[in-house]
Amino acid sequence: MSHVESPTSAPGDTRASFFGHPRMLANLFSVELWERFSFYGMQGILLYYMYFTVTEGGLDIDRGTATSLIGAYGGGVYLSTILGAWLADRLLGSERVLFYSAITIMLGHISLALLPDTIGLTIGLTLVGVGSGGLKANVTSLVGTLYAEGDERRDAGFSIFYMGINIGALVGPLITGWLQKNWGFHVGFGAAAVGMAVGLTQYALTRKNLPSEAHDIPNPLPPSQYGRWGVAGVAGLVVIAGALFAGLVDAGNLANVMAGLAIVASIAYFALLLTSSRVDATERSRVRSFIPLYIASAAFWALFQQQFTVVAIYAEESLDRTFFGWTMPPSFVQSINPVFIIIFAGIFAAVWTKMGSRQPSSPLKFAAGLVVMGIAFLAFIPFSGGGPNSTPLLGLALILFLFTCAELFLSPIGLSVATKLAPKAFRTQMVALFFLSISVGTTFAGILAGYYNRENEVPYFSFIGGISIALGLVLATLVPMLKKTMRGVN
Repeated sequence: MSHVESPTSAPGDTRASFFGHPRMLANLFSVELWERFSFYGMQGILLYYMYFTVTEGGLDIDRGTATSLIGAYGGGVYLSTILGAWLADRLLGSERVLFYSAITIMLGHISLALLPDTIGLTIGLTLVGVGSGGLKANVTSLVGTLYAEGDERRDAGFSIFYMGINIGALVGPLITGWLQKNWGFHVGFGAAAVGMAVGLTQYALTRKNLPSEAHDIPNPLPPSQYGRWGVAGVAGLVVIAGALFAGLVDAGNLANVMAGLAIVASIAYFALLLTSSRVDATERSRVRSFIPLYIASAAFWALFQQQFTVVAIYAEESLDRTFFGWTMPPSFVQSINPVFIIIFAGIFAAVWTKMGSRQPSSPLKFAAGLVVMGIAFLAFIPFSGGGPNSTPLLGLALILFLFTCAELFLSPIGLSVATKLAPKAFRTQMVALFFLSISVGTTFAGILAGYYNRENEVPYFSFIGGISIALGLVLATLVPMLKKTMRGVN
């Protein structure tokens, strides 16, 4: 397809720039901010909505089942990036998929706000999950289109973009948590719907300014194959519906099913990328180098995403949340990590920009993220066994600061390296592979949370933290080999 060069796509070009970056980074930064406001606002109160009693406004679901469902739901969000990526690369292009996904997310939040009990929960989470999956891979891919190959601003640009994500993640739980405490869960979910509507409107008004590459369909599906893929899609929906109605999939095993699907999908994706005739030898080597990074990412997210399970429970049960007679809603704890991200994402971005070609390689950053994440879990041990309201807020804040440092070493770098290692014909689907690693990790975060309770805190935190540190050290030893197979990508 023809491609008209945008001035923002040239390396080093800062005309009409956003902190020295292409100006459309500000627009994507903003739409993702509002999407994260809605997503994390909803997520901040979702677990409590599930396991709080009916008299407290909740659904009175068993807590172990609720944490497993949170993991399954989070894994499903990232698993659905496959669909969003495929639609972008084969049918619609990233820009249009992002637009339709934002509409779907808004409808999901409206369902949570207006529909009662498990009906609203099921419909709402399904719509938000599918929509978020479609938006995630494609907004990341669109950020990648703003930078030419070899532009050393790319990692810093993704770190700035990541800061926008976390402004929304900071404000969302504060507003929904306050609304939930004063007016109930459904009003909190309604605020998430309003936030997504704002983001959708902003994007609709600015989408025409994206570079022409954002509208490309990298690997168009031939019209002759429309029928075959349509039948396959309908068959897939029938299988899912049949499994649900037959009781093969239920609340108790959903997390394990989601983890299995994500692993199978990941293997299939790697096989596709490594065998496709549209992938040349250099690109194939780069895909192989992504396999250890995929494993490291999955392990990292299995720990990090426990913010929405173990840390949420810990905040409600063990954290001292009282200040001068006022008790802070436990959902407010979900805003601590975003505060640190907002403060330090720019610092990390500035460091990577200043270092330029001398900065650590992406695999080494991944290894550092795993080690720091393991240390964060070990830092829970001094506070373990203290009973209700025994952990000072400053103690948990310091632990979440370590979460933040680990996240900044790995998450924005993962987004960036996925776009750098991606074969040209599978740009968005390579980003989907990174999100599949998050799907696997998030699902396991829910499964692992089922083993957590106050009586086994020390062995729980010790085992998980130690495994993460060990994996990080192993990855660090593989860095020289990975730098060779990445074929010029750092």
